[in-house]
Amino acid sequence: MQYDFEFRSRRSNVMATHGMVASSQPLASLAGLDILRKGGNAADAAIAVAAALNVVEPFSNGVGGDCFVLYWDAKDKKVFALNGSGSSAASASIDDLKRAGYEKYPLYTGHAVSVPGAAAGWSALRDRFGTMTFQDLLAPAIRYAFEGYPVTEWIGATWKLSGPRLLRENFDESKPKHFRVTGPAQPSGNEFLIDGRPPNVGEVIKLPTLGETLKNIAEFGKDYIYTGDFAKKLCEHVQKYDGWLETSDLMGFEAEWVDPIYADYHGVRLYECPPNGQGLAAIMAAKIANGFEIAKMDNLERTHTLIECMRLGFVEALNWVSDPKFGEIPTTELFSEAYIQNLRKMIQSEHAIKHLKSDIHSMGDDTVYLSVVDGDGNACSFITSLYTGPGTGLVVPGTGVLLQNRAALFSLDPEHPNALEGGKRPYHTIIPGMITKDDELFASFGIMGGFMQPQAHLQVLSNMVDFNYNPQQGLDMPRFNININEGEGVGSEDTGGEVLLERGFSFEEMSALSRKGHHVTPISGLERVFFGGGQVIQRDPKSGVLIAGSDPRKDGCAIGF
Repeated sequence: MQYDFEFRSRRSNVMATHGMVASSQPLASLAGLDILRKGGNAADAAIAVAAALNVVEPFSNGVGGDCFVLYWDAKDKKVFALNGSGSSAASASIDDLKRAGYEKYPLYTGHAVSVPGAAAGWSALRDRFGTMTFQDLLAPAIRYAFEGYPVTEWIGATWKLSGPRLLRENFDESKPKHFRVTGPAQPSGNEFLIDGRPPNVGEVIKLPTLGETLKNIAEFGKDYIYTGDFAKKLCEHVQKYDGWLETSDLMGFEAEWVDPIYADYHGVRLYECPPNGQGLAAIMAAKIANGFEIAKMDNLERTHTLIECMRLGFVEALNWVSDPKFGEIPTTELFSEAYIQNLRKMIQSEHAIKHLKSDIHSMGDDTVYLSVVDGDGNACSFITSLYTGPGTGLVVPGTGVLLQNRAALFSLDPEHPNALEGGKRPYHTIIPGMITKDDELFASFGIMGGFMQPQAHLQVLSNMVDFNYNPQQGLDMPRFNININEGEGVGSEDTGGEVLLERGFSFEEMSALSRKGHHVTPISGLERVFFGGGQVIQRDPKSGVLIAGSDPRKDGCAIGF
């Protein structure tokens, strides 16, 4: 590959034996390391990191959002999956939205707020695999909230974009209705501002109202979020901005342990959480790609082939991913070798597949991913998000809790499996990853960033398996991102659709991809955020040595001992 050395990360792999933490913010990684050093395991440390990230990267995750987890139990040699995503309000209605004039789901109104599942996810993970109390696990996050911390570069850049959404002062008639920030002014948005403005990079910010919320979770557990005064405040605020949530929607909410789905790929096994998450897209793409000798291809042919595998994977995911409690998802048929082989036959070396349609678009400022592996070999692959940056931008007054806009991923087509219905979980973009080899942990990994996530899973998987790259190399390599402009499909009638290419692909490679029918757009600079940011921890089953990489597209780091 023609590698761009201006892009290349200056980071090296981090190696350790007793434990490793990798996240998108150094203070959060340190919080997890402290827990491991105190005797906690991978589950304990992951909860501590997630809580710390709620404070130090608050516009990408938090107790007002959702989470998903894959957990490798070293004793049982088994991967467990946890769904910590919340459902829509019982009274949610497509007809209500259409009567209000929405042709597409609004992103920034109360309609977009679903039940936040993160706190329930923390609780379920701790109850099944953890060993320490919430008081211990949330202590670093609480300290950061009250004492303050300096805002880092990537996080600070996205923070500056969110001021209007926090205060809800601007009503932009030029934007499509579902993109407008509407409703009355929101004084509680100031809980994330300094004198009414976003903090500057390097400036210290304190989040005392969020600190109080975390203190109450530490003392009372997840029930603090789903019952009582907090639940009442949350629902009242959502309803103020036209949402449906009521306290009965939050009462008794629990995260759910589910069976993971997997794909065998060139000697390893890739695990993903099942629907309602979009891990199905990565699994389908990996199953299709498993039939190609990727390692023998040059970079042009490899990139074209993986793009096509991913396009086909998205078509299936966008057709089927939904809440399985509301309709059967035919995974047995989708995963059958006959079905996969038929999809594989559609891929031609000379040109992109025509007539593929799927409505996705590039995103980059949302979500955090973290990975932890402890000294015993247990691993936690953990992802959590508010969806689009700070979600709706709605802040529950006096609590420091930003509310997600996950419900905006519902379809307004009543015939679609992912159609909005009351009490239903929406299509979810956030997906943790896990790889095993010969029934041992190979890597705990994930890459955040909306619809980029399954694409990055496939590319990093290929980097590490087909080319034997180490974790940092696997993350550093330039990526592609299938992108859709609003309302368009992945493939028009005569092309393979737009593909964003990160700086590092040669001009000759980009030209050749264009000739194959891909609409190529090169991306560099801060816009590299469109390619996600990830973490990888690999484990040698013989020596127990942990090798970790952290994405240069984020502020974070891997750290071990």
